[in-house]
Amino acid sequence: MICFCNRQMDKLKILHFDEGFWLYYYRLEANRFKWPSNPQEALKVNIEELRWLLKGYEVRTVSKFKPIKPSNYF
Repeated sequence: MICFCNRQMDKLKILHFDEGFWLYYYRLEANRFKWPSNPQEALKVNIEELRWLLKGYEVRTVSKFKPIKPSNYF
């Protein structure tokens, strides 16, 4: 599935292929989707990521934490 979001981040179009193309359209009345940094790009998602996106969770964000590096104390 491939998802597209508009600039206002309140409308979502989903393109799905299953022996033909399906186009789904999802619109939020009051809230905004938590879309990755560039709202203009399409996002290829699996079914679990789509569920997260429709529930309002962030999908594929950059971690706010720095990676842990092993220390050389031992």
